[in-house]
Amino acid sequence: MKFNNIKITAIAILVSLAAYNCSNDDDSSSDDMMPSPPDFSGTYVQEDQMGRPAINTVFVDMADKSTFNMTIPSEQNAAFQTKFQNKLEALNPAHTDPMYTNALGFNAEQFTTALATDVLTVSLIGTTTFFDGTNVLTGRALADDVISTELLLIFGGPAGSDNPGLTNDNVDANDKPFLSSFPYLASPW
Repeated sequence: MKFNNIKITAIAILVSLAAYNCSNDDDSSSDDMMPSPPDFSGTYVQEDQMGRPAINTVFVDMADKSTFNMTIPSEQNAAFQTKFQNKLEALNPAHTDPMYTNALGFNAEQFTTALATDVLTVSLIGTTTFFDGTNVLTGRALADDVISTELLLIFGGPAGSDNPGLTNDNVDANDKPFLSSFPYLASPW
């Protein structure tokens, strides 16, 4: 009996707190409802860097994440290329052979030199693509299969046919079609 009284009291307290914390939208004036402009004062610090998807995630060790994310791109190659190459060679030991190349024709040093500066290169003329077999890192279209491309460049070897189980994420399309006009992204579910 005493336990039931405690439960009833607890429920009564919760209900009264919920009722007290609820507000009536009619209580505030229309001026209170106006959004305030963003405040851009203060000092900002870069917290994350993701020029090329998955590069930061795969090639930067957890101990180096903050340092990498705050390093300006022009200094990233000098600071991280060797670490990227070590990680690439650990992921695919074939890259330890300086004569082994990927589908771009890059050996491990050339490839990680391109990756260590984590920016999305964009060509202002010609094809915009992450990699289409001919054009390489000239931008990124929404439909580009970036993760499969990166897997192919890490594991696929010169013809892209080495390690076939590791060169494709098997996600071949967006779950909804992209729009043909701005903002181009598919509408949410």
